[in-house]
Amino acid sequence: MADELRFDGRVAIVTGAGNGLGRSHALLLAKRGAKVVVNDLGGSHTGGGKSSAAADAVVAEIVAGGGEAVANYDSVEDGASIVKSAIDAFGRVDIVVNNAGILRDVSFQKMTADDWDLVYRVHVLGAYRVTAAAWPYMREQKYGRVVFTSSAAGIYGNFGQANYSMAKLGVVGFASTLALEGKKNNVVVNTIAPIAGSRMTETVLPKDLLESLKPEFVSPLVAWLCHESNSDTGGLFEVGGGFIGKLRWERTQGTVFRLGRAFGPDQVKARWGEITDFGKSEHPASVTESMAPIMANVEAGPSKGGNEFIDVDLALGYQFPESTSRYDERDLALYALGVGASRNPLDTTDLHYTYELDEGFQALPTYAVVPVVNGILDAGRRGETAPGLNFGLDRILHGEQYTELLRPLPPKQKLTHRSRVKAIYDKGKGAVVVNETKTFDEEGELLAINEVTTFVRGAGAWGGDRGPSAEVNVPPDRAPDAVLEDKTSEAQALLYRLSGDWNPLHADPGFAGAFGYARPILHGLCSFGYAGRHVLKAFTGGDARRFKSIKVRFADTVFPGETLVTEMWKESETRVVFRCKVKERDKVVISNAAVELYTEVPQKKSKASAPASASAAPAAGAAPGKITSGLVFEAIGAYLTKNPDVAAKVGTVFQFKLTAPASQWTLDLKLNQVARGETAVPECTLELSDADFMAMTEGKANPMKLFTSGKLKISGNVMASQKLDFLTKIDRKAMEAAAAGVVAAPAAAPAASEAPAPAASARAPEVFKALADRLAANPALAAELGAVVQFNVTGPDGQWVVDGAKVTPGRNSAAAAFLTLSDEDLAALAAGTADAKALFQHGRLRVDGDVRVAHRLGVLKNS
Repeated sequence: MADELRFDGRVAIVTGAGNGLGRSHALLLAKRGAKVVVNDLGGSHTGGGKSSAAADAVVAEIVAGGGEAVANYDSVEDGASIVKSAIDAFGRVDIVVNNAGILRDVSFQKMTADDWDLVYRVHVLGAYRVTAAAWPYMREQKYGRVVFTSSAAGIYGNFGQANYSMAKLGVVGFASTLALEGKKNNVVVNTIAPIAGSRMTETVLPKDLLESLKPEFVSPLVAWLCHESNSDTGGLFEVGGGFIGKLRWERTQGTVFRLGRAFGPDQVKARWGEITDFGKSEHPASVTESMAPIMANVEAGPSKGGNEFIDVDLALGYQFPESTSRYDERDLALYALGVGASRNPLDTTDLHYTYELDEGFQALPTYAVVPVVNGILDAGRRGETAPGLNFGLDRILHGEQYTELLRPLPPKQKLTHRSRVKAIYDKGKGAVVVNETKTFDEEGELLAINEVTTFVRGAGAWGGDRGPSAEVNVPPDRAPDAVLEDKTSEAQALLYRLSGDWNPLHADPGFAGAFGYARPILHGLCSFGYAGRHVLKAFTGGDARRFKSIKVRFADTVFPGETLVTEMWKESETRVVFRCKVKERDKVVISNAAVELYTEVPQKKSKASAPASASAAPAAGAAPGKITSGLVFEAIGAYLTKNPDVAAKVGTVFQFKLTAPASQWTLDLKLNQVARGETAVPECTLELSDADFMAMTEGKANPMKLFTSGKLKISGNVMASQKLDFLTKIDRKAMEAAAAGVVAAPAAAPAASEAPAPAASARAPEVFKALADRLAANPALAAELGAVVQFNVTGPDGQWVVDGAKVTPGRNSAAAAFLTLSDEDLAALAAGTADAKALFQHGRLRVDGDVRVAHRLGVLKNS
């Protein structure tokens, strides 16, 4: 073969080359053009005897095949003589394969000093002497390749081979150092750990296995490692029976005891799980990397202290894994009921919090703490906590709570939470731990900040920082500016716990009794919600949008059925100090509390770029003629429009999360929609790279292979992913044509033209044409609708977007509301024979997004 790897002009020394692996290596190198020194002492596999026959036979075989070789019969302990043979015969030495070896297998108890020494002398000392003699030549000529031979016994250990295991792992360390020292002179050093049939293995391996472990299955790796085009150095490779694999060191991330704080075997035992946890591992490849955690510990400075319950060094600053949650109008309404809203159903202020179809529906701002605390409780139930916090729920009290909103909570949202241990204080008899959580909306904008302050009983007294001591939010010495009270229900705790706080202390009489309470107690955060609602009612007329923050200290217990009295003092237009009492016992249950208000309702930050849409227009810089994933999704939409039976058959909402570059797409096969972003709750989520997605739609990548190789992650309804075979049927010619028009395409297509025109409907086109005419003639009607609305009509299917006075067929993934209803019901709304509220209550009108839009569908009448 003209392009095969050759060794012409190279001189190789192979020790132990009279039989087995060494013979195979020598024959292959000679066949590829190398001049070979065939070294073999000619002794037995246990090191006894001597003969020239074995080496001579291999030399004869090489010469008969047209190669060049000389024999050498010296012991590897006389490495200088072996190298001299190469210099005398060929004038140089380029390659050394340290293969010679013997066995003296015996259990350690029965092993003699000779057994130990002889194995060491052949495997370690012999390899050293041959390599040491060749090393100056390789350095001088700026070229060399050295291969050492280790064994699985050296890597993993093997009964009865203590001496052999010692030697075989010893050469690994030897080779690793030579690799570093030889690199600047182009001397490449590697180690193999072979398994092959030979005189040394025929006594320990079954005959049928030996036949599958031919030396010829090892020599190709040796030849590659010896070739001039290989620059990989310092490697350790297992090889045999057709398998070749590279090894590396792995260690657990372990644990660190901070300097300046004594520790002993008890502390080591306590952290044994961390020390031995390979679920968190790393792969140091050098002495410098191996010392990284030690150096980091030195640089971190002295320990901050702690005890058996809290290790401040481990816990302080710990970043919890990112988590997500969702809520919608139902969750907000249930929470509002849980904190006493709408006890009077005719109170329209509270109805804003509990009735999602109310024009002024809004979230009680104190709900922002619920997803955070629920996440903490769920993590506790799973046994997950920050490292260094070694206490259970039985020791903790919710001491203080701070909640801040950057803007009003939307009616529904997917949230991302990023939490850390912000502060730890030593309070003497106990300790205080402050966890901070920042909550982001689905577009990545910061929405809320929570600080949960926990008091841990009996966990202090290590001499640490005591934290702030000044009293804050103390009410003035005068009568309150406002006082509101609410009697809680006997079942208030049972109602509040439906928002996610499952702690049995608030529901189970037996559990509460075990903690010294006569009956279950009310959640502190339930009282927190009552108080926040009272402040809003007294000073904003119930307008939750002006709420900025609330900070409280929980001072005592509340029992369901007791009356909460909130006394409030207005310090300024934006600040209210308050406290909360139980009327029946005249006990302060919330103290040192304040609410801050916004003077103006904060708004969501505007995006620097246009809203994401399902349009497949390429990103800036996209190469003309290149098919992008955006074009693919546009083609999928066109395919589904032409083949609505496909969507009807699959009937699943898919979400695609692509990386490199990042994008997110929703295939809603219930509504037959394709849109950028998350426009519906996904039932099956697929995460993969943009390149793998493109390969999958082109039929070049098999989804199952992507999944099993870890390149495709599927969550939710995994089985539904098997229904995506239609992705390979999209019209690639149409995509190519679209891609060819990249340069001429406008920078941004109108949002409403994101999808092909809908299929013809019996009545919908006339309804929307008439609506367009009415809106054009009467702009006040367009203002009344007040939002971009996507209509998804079924039976027959079609899609329209109403944006101000503009009505167009197609879809807009950035619409404020998505309304789904039948063609027949749409016509009835237009004719005035159907009511939107009735259709919604009977499940015939689906509203996603801003549900308030449903109240404004009177604009359709007479259309």
